[in-house]
Amino acid sequence: MSIANSRLQLTGILAVALCGSTPAFAQRLPLIAECTVRRIVDGDTVLCTRGRTSIVVRLLGIDAPERGQRPYGAQATQFLQTLLPAGSVVILDRDVRERDRYGRLLAYLWTDSATMVNEDLLRAGLAVVDIQPPNVKYADGLRSAAREAREARTGLWATPAFECLPTDFRKKKCR
Repeated sequence: MSIANSRLQLTGILAVALCGSTPAFAQRLPLIAECTVRRIVDGDTVLCTRGRTSIVVRLLGIDAPERGQRPYGAQATQFLQTLLPAGSVVILDRDVRERDRYGRLLAYLWTDSATMVNEDLLRAGLAVVDIQPPNVKYADGLRSAAREAREARTGLWATPAFECLPTDFRKKKCR
């Protein structure tokens, strides 16, 4: 084998090796992964860690009232803080689109194999359904949980005057 051929082979091997090594922040999480809760940001956002990496997770399929949206914003945040205390391990379950426009990881959160946090918030009446295709993996279950809360007049559905959806509140269309 000539020196030229050896160099060509070595160059090819290095190119393949370098292509496979991307920085940790650029790597995609597996469809299902675990992370440890650091803190609750609000009723639909959790800060967790995976190894040394911090991850801001936006719960898929729901929209909880904002922190300043009285009274349910604070209640949704408190509900999550009780359900997911700092240090608890949760399962991240991704769908088709991995991140939102703010760079947050979009995921369904599970406390175990049978308890989805997103559905728990809906069932407690502390969030509304917000299905955004292509992320529709659990759309039917989320809609069902929200319907249960509405029919039972739980949480924000207990207030007939609750008319300010979280999206409208963010756009300052209501208070």
